[in-house]
Amino acid sequence: MAKMNLLQAVNNALDIAMAANERVVCFGEDVGVFGGVFRATSHLQEKYGRARCFNTPLVEQGIIGFANGLASQGSVAVAEIQFADYIFPAFDQIVNEAAKFRYRSGNLFNVGGLTIRTPYGGGIAGGHYHSQSPEAYFAHTPGLKVVVPRNPHQAKGLLLASIRDANPVIFFEPKRIYRASVGEVPEEDYELPLGKAEVVREGSDITLLAWGAQMEYLELAAELADKEGISCELIDLRTILPWDVETVAASVKKTGRLLISHEAPVTGGFAGEIATTIQEQCFLHLESPIARVAGLDVPYPLALEKEYIPDQWKIFEAIKSSVNF
Repeated sequence: MAKMNLLQAVNNALDIAMAANERVVCFGEDVGVFGGVFRATSHLQEKYGRARCFNTPLVEQGIIGFANGLASQGSVAVAEIQFADYIFPAFDQIVNEAAKFRYRSGNLFNVGGLTIRTPYGGGIAGGHYHSQSPEAYFAHTPGLKVVVPRNPHQAKGLLLASIRDANPVIFFEPKRIYRASVGEVPEEDYELPLGKAEVVREGSDITLLAWGAQMEYLELAAELADKEGISCELIDLRTILPWDVETVAASVKKTGRLLISHEAPVTGGFAGEIATTIQEQCFLHLESPIARVAGLDVPYPLALEKEYIPDQWKIFEAIKSSVNF
């Protein structure tokens, strides 16, 4: 085991993927000598050359259009969008091209070798153009997979699985904890399954569900709940699309309650999809309405960032309300 932060785990996964398969290429804005704005691709160009790790122009639609072309010709394309907020100019290339390539051709051709990496979320005083969480936009698109790790061990295992998956994958990296999340990570090559949630902690009174950086707040809220005698079961969804309905439903049937938290605005957030599905499957087991603790329906604020973020205190109050319903 090696001690790594989340950013180092991402870099390590890219290094292993490129060493294992010469068809893997990494590209994006400033990813070459500079190593990317967060240094996720540090030393990769030095090690594998400019033909396999290189800079692109500052045009996101072009980056993903180029990635689609590479992947359709057999390359394993790992494209970086510098911030998730910048992914929207590439939206058409992702949802109308990458996601539908295999379907429209009857599987004669596909872009299954495409992985799009991008840092998402707030907590870095980045304002409304560097803090958004757009995962729900892509969850509405059949043909994609959407993955969000919460720690270094997951970041490495899930990224390697994403790069090797036979479908285009959007890999959202929680930049607030890039360096803050530190843990032991196997040095060898390994993968974690996509589409499978992780039960982080077992409990009996309420199920708490989140993904990515929001899991940290969930864990802190569960500690506060412990002091009130409330037993929380924590689940990290890990994969937004496809998401692990079975694991979540089994937990809710046991606890009778569900609280979902994400940083994206509440309206249209992925918590709404989860809540509806679980309500359909677990209605007779529910002891209280399914709760959502999410961002506000406003542009991501700079000066009021701390008020916007659904932190442990907001989650804790929602836990108490659910249990005392």
